This record gives sequence, structure tokens and C-alpha cells, in this order.
Amino acid sequence: MVSGIVTAVLLVVFVAGWIWAWSPRRRQEFDAAARLPLERLEEQGKETRQ
Repeated sequence: MVSGIVTAVLLVVFVAGWIWAWSPRRRQEFDAAARLPLERLEEQGKETRQ
């Protein structure tokens, strides 16, 4: 009984997190975060060239 309730709660939490992560309002923030490693590599490349 308890394991079924825990499973249901965890499923709801997972689905809520998935909806939160894929909401259009979050896209710009996640796109910026995805570009961070590339921007840091470019900055490091510029520093070594100078």
C-alpha cells in the first residue's frame, strides 16, 4: 500500500519536473546555459592568442 503511494507521488513529481523543464518560458534560460561551455572555450582561446 505504502509503496504504491510513494510510486504515485514520485511519478507526479517526475511529470511535474518534466513539464517545468520543457515549458516554453524556460527555453531561453536553458539555451543560454547550454552555450556557456562554448563561450568559455572561446574566451580561453582568445586569452591564449594574445
